Amino acid sequence: MGILRTLLRAFTWWDGQTWNTQIWTALKGRRVGEDDEGNVFYETRDGKRRWVIFNGEAEASRVSPDWHGWLHHTYAEPPTKAPLKHKDWEQPHEANLTGTAMAYAPAGSIRRGDPEERADYEAWQPE
Repeated sequence: MGILRTLLRAFTWWDGQTWNTQIWTALKGRRVGEDDEGNVFYETRDGKRRWVIFNGEAEASRVSPDWHGWLHHTYAEPPTKAPLKHKDWEQPHEANLTGTAMAYAPAGSIRRGDPEERADYEAWQPE
């Protein structure tokens, strides 16, 4: 099992960092901060390049809007130094759950375990 895990780490990027990314981060990176999900954010020492090392699956929707803005140079300072002001009505950031068991299923969806009966609909039956 150890050899398989080593090979997967060497050649896959979707479940953590590869060796190349780890070496690049160690040589060129400066840790800037960490978000609530455990994702760690880095930048080069000159501040020109920014990247994230995901905690688990590499899914871009897991990066909060605050950190997304910093990654794309919208904000000069990271949220750890200059937190964004949020409105009272703003909801906390959630990752995109499409394609997972926790994805939203509206009333009447066949993905629900107990679809509601509809009085305004009668299923077609062949004769």
